[in-house]
Amino acid sequence: MFDFRVDSAPATSVTVLLVEDDAVIRKTVSMALERYGYEVSVAGDGLTGLELFRDGRHDLLLLDVMLPSLDGIGLCRRVRESSTVPILMMSARGDALDVVSGLEAGADDYVVKPVDTSVLVARIRSLLRRATFAPVPGHAPEPVSGGDLVFGDLTIDTGGLEVLLAGEPVTLAPTELRLLLEFAAHPGIVLDRHTLLRDVWDYGWDGDSRVVDLCVQRLRKKIGADRIETVRGFGYKLRR
Repeated sequence: MFDFRVDSAPATSVTVLLVEDDAVIRKTVSMALERYGYEVSVAGDGLTGLELFRDGRHDLLLLDVMLPSLDGIGLCRRVRESSTVPILMMSARGDALDVVSGLEAGADDYVVKPVDTSVLVARIRSLLRRATFAPVPGHAPEPVSGGDLVFGDLTIDTGGLEVLLAGEPVTLAPTELRLLLEFAAHPGIVLDRHTLLRDVWDYGWDGDSRVVDLCVQRLRKKIGADRIETVRGFGYKLRR
């Protein structure tokens, strides 16, 4: 079902790349997003989507999992080789394997088709807010002198939004960086998954905790597996 009511359009032009092989869904979703004020580029297969991504500027990618020539998981991985652009995956089945594979490949979030347009747009807006690092009231880290947060050999420049590990830059996707900033704002404090979904993913509703778990997993690979501790039955915490 698609709800075509428009509550508010983006303040500035935002371009979404939609890669979906079903022509009806592709047209319906693109029309719906355009009614909300987004500019939409479309592709019907993974390789064409990859070419469009490389040839243009896109603020967000909306990828179906099942695509010809190059599936959504493979496309997501190829994009992540060179870009941290927000990626929202769409799965027709919502199978655990689809969801986990998409998130492991570097997607920021996912929706299950069919999806109401208002829900889809809410997810898109949330991803775009994370990408621009709009502050979350009450959850901004307190930097030490110079604007840096230091945890052993891990340094977080909260002003420049840069992360260094043993002096070497670490490339993080927007959601990964915002997750790290949330942990850094509460060092040594256990944060449960619902809190992280609310404050990092900006969910005003209950989300799938697998999103949190897979993003933590990706973050650990980049900053050190033992940096973020799992507190079984409760959540995660950043070691002081």
